Amino acid sequence: MATYTQILYHIVYGTKNHNGTLDLERHDELCRYTAGILMKKNCFVYKVGGYTEHLHILTELHPTITLADFVKDIKLAQSKWIKENNIFPAFDNWQDGYGGFTCSWKDKERIINYIANQAEHHSHKTFREEYIEMLKQAGVKY
Repeated sequence: MATYTQILYHIVYGTKNHNGTLDLERHDELCRYTAGILMKKNCFVYKVGGYTEHLHILTELHPTITLADFVKDIKLAQSKWIKENNIFPAFDNWQDGYGGFTCSWKDKERIINYIANQAEHHSHKTFREEYIEMLKQAGVKY
């Protein structure tokens, strides 16, 4: 019997110390590179985006990939690419942790739009406020 899954993950993580080192002028390059990593891992990419101190990824993981290994591999590949190509000169590293949230299929378009509008969203809310709100909405104790 074949394996069938439909699990959307909304993954969020920030730069070390949440420093705003991801210059928005080159942010799209990071998002495209990240989408390429995801596709090489046989994951379906719905949206990658973020702001100066964090990234959001909406994806379906291949059933053979664990979330923890996936995030670790993505962050390592991104860090290496950023440093080798001097994409964000002030970038130090990613934070140690991440937020991983499962999402309803019916919420997919809303989350895609949410990720696409990060600049507008962060004109009135910090990443910390956003992240705490996400944790609370998901019922995660922090």
